[in-house]
Amino acid sequence: MISVSSYLIVGLIAATATAISMPFIVRLAHRQQWVATPDERRMHPVPTPDVGGIGMFVGILAGIVGASIMGDFDPIFDDSTEIIGVVVACSITFALGLLDDIRDISPPAKVSGLVVAAISLVWFGVTMFQFRVPFLDVFVLSDDWVPLFTVLWLLGMTQAVNLIDGLDGLAAGIVAIGAGSFFIYSQDLTTGNLLPQPNIGPLVAIIAVGVCLGFLPFNFNPARIFMGDSGALLLGLLMAVATSVVGGRADPDTQSANGQTYFFLAPIFISLLVLAVPIVDVIFALVRRTASGRSVAEADMGHLHHRLIQLGHGPRRAVVILWGWAALFSTVVLFSALYSTGSALVLLVLAGTALSLFTVLHPRLRRDDDRMYDDHEAQVHESDLVEGGPRP
Repeated sequence: MISVSSYLIVGLIAATATAISMPFIVRLAHRQQWVATPDERRMHPVPTPDVGGIGMFVGILAGIVGASIMGDFDPIFDDSTEIIGVVVACSITFALGLLDDIRDISPPAKVSGLVVAAISLVWFGVTMFQFRVPFLDVFVLSDDWVPLFTVLWLLGMTQAVNLIDGLDGLAAGIVAIGAGSFFIYSQDLTTGNLLPQPNIGPLVAIIAVGVCLGFLPFNFNPARIFMGDSGALLLGLLMAVATSVVGGRADPDTQSANGQTYFFLAPIFISLLVLAVPIVDVIFALVRRTASGRSVAEADMGHLHHRLIQLGHGPRRAVVILWGWAALFSTVVLFSALYSTGSALVLLVLAGTALSLFTVLHPRLRRDDDRMYDDHEAQVHESDLVEGGPRP
């Protein structure tokens, strides 16, 4: 079994390569005018480069090359062509996203490019073998169904990440949390001999974590660069690959050491819960746009992060709140999957309650404080007028 420290080294390589490349990409983007200009939907005050996906792609390649050199990952590189499929799919997805960032391409063209990337994954065997429907059954996928499920899974993950990329640092932070949680989960499956080896899922997940962490210092408010579609689609692809080759291959019927069956650990369900925030946002966006008669691809200001801004949270606090929800969902999933004790879940419920109250009540309390301060100032001003002038 590959050690956790080896995975962490690969994540560090990906993070370092991403961070080192960013200053050069910012300068290049300004020279080439690859920037997003402010408008009614974009709240940043100045034109900002939106091709951060270039640095992410560099980080992904650096992480893969680093893993191939280390030797600990030889089973992944020697006994399987899947890592080649990941590189090919990443290259296609990156080129597609970068073209959209620079020139804008139509939604059908973008979907077609992602379908090509998904087919390349199928060609090199980067697919799920089974699909678990919670509370129903495990469905083993035939060769006829594998391409369709791979395409739909990739489209869903890329769209989820793309939709939440609306505030500085939001998408990168949530994907880092989700990928990190999924890495921990996949390591637990590996330790329990519940995941067929070699499996590229943990490697892809830790590379996603590293890329996001290397990008975040340049993307947190006020952002020096945005990830753009080239970055969002890449992160969605990494999450699609990691979740499908882990969740779609783990044995859900084997019992863990503490006797808890993996019925409650339905790996595909775990994948969805780890990315609960972006997936919930996607569902509400689809319902909202369909109900109003608009295209599902049409942008609007109704996403979760926009609603937090409307509640009165600033952009930074809105991002941190959504990070908190993503971390809470992921922690609940991990504790439910890895431990049988319920005592920790009580603490998580309390944490969720506190986060809910802060999300809803903080702006209201602040407005009440501002109103009390204004009323006090008005009373002081009125007493000064009655007494003939300001007090010394």
